[in-house]
Amino acid sequence: MLAQLRKLSKNLPTFLTALILAITVWIIAVTASDPTEDRLYPFTVPVEVIGQNAGLVITSDIPSSISLRLSAPQSVWNILNNQQASVRALVDLSGLEAGTHVVEVQIQISATPVKVISYSPNTITIRLENLASRVMQISLVTIGDPAVGYLAEDPVLETDQVTVTGPASQVNLVQEVRATLDINQAYDNINRTINLLALDASENVIEDVNLSPERITVQQDINQRYGYRNVVVTVQVEGQVADGYRLTNTSVFPPLVTVFSSDPQVVNELPGYVNTVPLNLSGLKDDVDISLPLNLPDGVSVVDDRTSVLVRLSVAAVQSSLPLANVPVEVTGLSPLLSAKLSPQTVTIILSGPLPLLDAINYDDIRVVIDMTDYEVGTYQLEPVVELVPGEITVESIQPEVINIEVIVAPTPTPGLP
Repeated sequence: MLAQLRKLSKNLPTFLTALILAITVWIIAVTASDPTEDRLYPFTVPVEVIGQNAGLVITSDIPSSISLRLSAPQSVWNILNNQQASVRALVDLSGLEAGTHVVEVQIQISATPVKVISYSPNTITIRLENLASRVMQISLVTIGDPAVGYLAEDPVLETDQVTVTGPASQVNLVQEVRATLDINQAYDNINRTINLLALDASENVIEDVNLSPERITVQQDINQRYGYRNVVVTVQVEGQVADGYRLTNTSVFPPLVTVFSSDPQVVNELPGYVNTVPLNLSGLKDDVDISLPLNLPDGVSVVDDRTSVLVRLSVAAVQSSLPLANVPVEVTGLSPLLSAKLSPQTVTIILSGPLPLLDAINYDDIRVVIDMTDYEVGTYQLEPVVELVPGEITVESIQPEVINIEVIVAPTPTPGLP
């Protein structure tokens, strides 16, 4: 037994040397097949806050993410690149009270083996404040006045209280929670949802607090004052526009007015409209804008001292059509050495346009022509063109649409013949 131990002790150095060489060879082989790389992690890692006391709130700015450099085998890098959630940056606030603290950023990596070479930032300065809550009355501020003749009743708020929550230092700054309602020129009831604002003593908005609710609904009734009334304006017309024309539209600006009287009964007895003084349409051919006085009953006035309205009349010619038969077709541009035979020599055309212009048309105002400039001897089928003097007339049709034309050499005049 002793001899065997002596023999083993003699071979131990050789055995250990062989073991070390084997491990070295294995490490070299593994490293060669899966080399370790030192590089920046290609993704930003969000900073996660854990362990925060529910009665505290963070009032300092903290970085949203960190960057880090890692060392890992290529196979592990493949995992890191495909599973971003495997790398986390944690800021643990467990046990911390109100105040300013420097907290170390903790890196957690689920994939292995990985070595963290460096990361930035390493620490974060965090300021914690006690969370405060306060119930306050909502202050409603109205802007502007209703339209003349209208009265704003007391507004009704969905709720008149709001809970202000946030850092104690910010909650203590809040002196007013305000809702602003614009009723300028309103003449109808208002039902509107309004955002609430937390204000300090200088009426600056405090952003770092939460309001519950953030907005409220306000009901504001707008009623007409006694002795005031909205009435429609109607235009009284007499006479007729010129023959061949028609009145296409009548517009009034404003279309309604607010009237009032010291005797409310007079206003209440109005039929719901007031007339203008009569407008004479006789002979009108064009659009016209005219200011017309209002024909108001005695004792009735219009707010803003308005005494007239703008009336806009739209007048248009009556549209009609006119057929003209046997209108001769002319050839223009043909060489004097050539002659043209037309078949047929006349056409029937139908014109449309304002009736007064159609009534004034005669054959001298119309030419039906075919331009044969550069045409040679031959037979052609060409479309005639109607030339009109009045510009508002439209050619609806030409019959026939095509004229057959035979172009021949012009006969030579016989000497001595007239």
